[in-house]
Amino acid sequence: MTAAADSEFGVYVHVPFCRHRCDYCAFATFTDRDHLMERYSTALQTEVARAIEAGMPTATSIFVGGGTPTRLAPDLLASVIASVPRTADAEVTVECNPDDITPELLAVYRSAGVNRLSFGVQSMVSHVLVALGRTHDPDNVERAVALARAAGFDSFNLDVIYGAHGESLSDWRTTVERVIALEPPHVSAYGLTVEAGTPLADRPDQYPDDDVQAEMYEVVDDLLTAAGLRNYEVSNWARPGHECEHNRVYWKQGDYIGFGSASHSHRSGRRWWNVRTPDRFCDLIEAGKSAESSFEMLDDEQRRVEGLQLAIRMREGVPAGSFSDHDLAVLDGLVEANGDRLVLTRRGRLMANEVSLRLR
Repeated sequence: MTAAADSEFGVYVHVPFCRHRCDYCAFATFTDRDHLMERYSTALQTEVARAIEAGMPTATSIFVGGGTPTRLAPDLLASVIASVPRTADAEVTVECNPDDITPELLAVYRSAGVNRLSFGVQSMVSHVLVALGRTHDPDNVERAVALARAAGFDSFNLDVIYGAHGESLSDWRTTVERVIALEPPHVSAYGLTVEAGTPLADRPDQYPDDDVQAEMYEVVDDLLTAAGLRNYEVSNWARPGHECEHNRVYWKQGDYIGFGSASHSHRSGRRWWNVRTPDRFCDLIEAGKSAESSFEMLDDEQRRVEGLQLAIRMREGVPAGSFSDHDLAVLDGLVEANGDRLVLTRRGRLMANEVSLRLR
């Protein structure tokens, strides 16, 4: 683990409620549990209080994800955030559905200390949103960003996905250009993946094409770079000073704790995760029990290799010597030297998973 990671501690809060479940989503989200919202919020605060009693470090970042956190009443979410001890300069992010954004909601978030938003945009082309099983209006993204700026949020992320069925290169370029027109400080762009158990998994004729996705990645990288956003992790671009500090904790193999159903945690090589459903989570917390479902321990060698596999995805790369001479020759054009570090080329970013398997 790096020295930087030692001084950072992340807190993740999972909000499992959704109005509609997207066809590609494999996260632990539920469209029929809204009646649990108040009970779940109380259970979250109880779980946080127990962690504090057990010596939880002060958070340097908080990330509220889901699900759709904006489904939760703003005052409930604010009370959960307020229960987490954090440093004065902590990054506090909430994932948002653009359709849910109102001046009133943003005012509550600001008063709760939220200083970063992440909007689930996915596409700015209507028929692509339909193919993804999304329901929001692309115009609401522009409205949400305007409201966020008016409320004083100068750091936010726009999250997009490429490779949906029927999405052309022209469609994708339209999405990226409309995103850039909003002058975002941060953009995350992910290739659509097929996850087992999702509606998309049952439609092989709608699976994304690897070659098309590679072209789309090059398009987004070219356009975002030209607009002044620098790629700092395979799927993430930011203007200077707007990188997601919470995600950096993960990528640096740092320590973090997750609260809520299906949340994951890591402390010094021990990883654990909570029960998946909000019903079970509430039952356990209310009964005075741990919501932990299972755990695993990583030995020193596993942690070392995993640390390299995470680091290679970042702009800083890995130390020279992390690949054998033979593998460096095999990876010619995918990895290059940058001082005493080895970093992925753009073509290497497209094959980051394959490259990481050769780390030693």
